[in-house]
Amino acid sequence: MFQISPIPAFHDNYFWLIESDTETWVVDPGDATPVIKALQDRGKKLSGILITHHHSDHIGGVKELHYPGLQVIGPKKDRFELVNDAVSDGDIRQVCGAQFKVIEVPGHTLNHIAFFSTPSGQAPVLFSGDTLFAAGCGRLFEGTPKQMFHSLNRLLALPDNTQVYCAHEYTEANLRFALSVEPGNQDIVQRVREVSGLRAQGIPSVPTNIKIEKATNPFLRTTSAEITSNIKAKLESTGTPDQTEIFAQLRKMKDIF
Repeated sequence: MFQISPIPAFHDNYFWLIESDTETWVVDPGDATPVIKALQDRGKKLSGILITHHHSDHIGGVKELHYPGLQVIGPKKDRFELVNDAVSDGDIRQVCGAQFKVIEVPGHTLNHIAFFSTPSGQAPVLFSGDTLFAAGCGRLFEGTPKQMFHSLNRLLALPDNTQVYCAHEYTEANLRFALSVEPGNQDIVQRVREVSGLRAQGIPSVPTNIKIEKATNPFLRTTSAEITSNIKAKLESTGTPDQTEIFAQLRKMKDIF
C-alpha cells in the first residue's frame, strides 16, 4: 500500500509524492525546494524519481535532489543525462512495493512516457505527465495529432477506475473549452460546478479518473455527435471528418481558446 500526495509548485504544477512504509518517490520534480520541504516535513529520504518527459518544469529539480545511488527512471529516448534507469514501452519497475508499467505516449514530446500500476488493494494508478489532463490533453510540441490521438486512446483503454495523476492544475480552463465544443453535455456542466467548488477552497481538482474523462474530456470524445457537428462546421471538407481529424481540429481550437 502507498499514498500519493501533491506537491504544488510554480504557477500550476503538481509533483506527486509516492510514500510507503519503506520508500518515498517523487514524480516529475521540476523544482527541488518544495520536494525537499515535503521530505523534511515527513522525516523521509528520497528513494527514487520518475520522469515522464524532459521539459524543465518536470526535471529542473533532479540535479539538486540527486545523490549517489538514487534511482532516476525516465524514457530511454530522452535527452536527460541524469536518468540512470532508462525505460521503454512495456518495461516494469518496482516503486513502493508495486509494479509500474511504462506506456509510451508520444505527442506532447516524442519521448513522453506514462507510468501505470494496479497495486493490490488500491485503485489503478496512472501518472500521465502532460499527455492526459483532467478534461484536456497536452499541446503538441514535438509529436503529430495522429501520435497524440493514438497515445490518448491507449490511456482511454485503461480501467475506468484508474486514478489519473496529471502534472498541472488546468481543469477549470479545460472544462471551459469542453463546454464550448459540447454545450449539451450535462456531465460537463455538472463537473464545472464541482471543480469550481473545489478550486474556490484551494483543493486540487486532480486526481481524476478514466470514467470521468470518458464523459467530459473532448479529446477522448471524438465520437460525440455534437462535437463532430461543431468540428465539421469549421472544416472546409464536405465529408464527415474521421476521429483523428476531429482530434487535430480540437487541439488547434484549444491552442487559441
